[in-house]
Amino acid sequence: MIAKSEQIASLYLAERGRLERQICRRVGCRATAGDLVHDIFLRLWERATDRDGTEAAYLNRCARNAAIDHVRASQRRIDFFGKILPEQYAPPAASPHDILAANQSLNSIDEALAALPIRTRHIFLLNRIHGRSFSEIAGALGISQRAVAKHMARAVAACVAVVED
Repeated sequence: MIAKSEQIASLYLAERGRLERQICRRVGCRATAGDLVHDIFLRLWERATDRDGTEAAYLNRCARNAAIDHVRASQRRIDFFGKILPEQYAPPAASPHDILAANQSLNSIDEALAALPIRTRHIFLLNRIHGRSFSEIAGALGISQRAVAKHMARAVAACVAVVED
């Protein structure tokens, strides 16, 4: 294993500069070329087998293929994102009417939750706000999971009724 690592390390030191220049001519970016050379040597190390003096030809082919794959992937990204309109990047800004409606819905839900029995409201908040599971809530309050589920069903039904109105 050490001999393989040393062999690949010496090959890396000997060929890195040449491969980076070769790839840089195709992709146009020295940093990207360096990353691709690192990927090539990582794959070489992972799949290392004894080569009989054909390392240069193998590395040239790997460098050529890596550069071509990178250019193709970049072109696909450009083609894809070039077809997206600026309006599609972010959701449209909410209108004042939408903001008012959302605030009113939120206030209505707050009122519906306030009208629930204290234990039901507490269970609902533990589950939906604090992220507690039914079993955690049941254990903390000393009730069954089925009772927790019934309280949650009551609370969710109250919220749904408010939203549907």
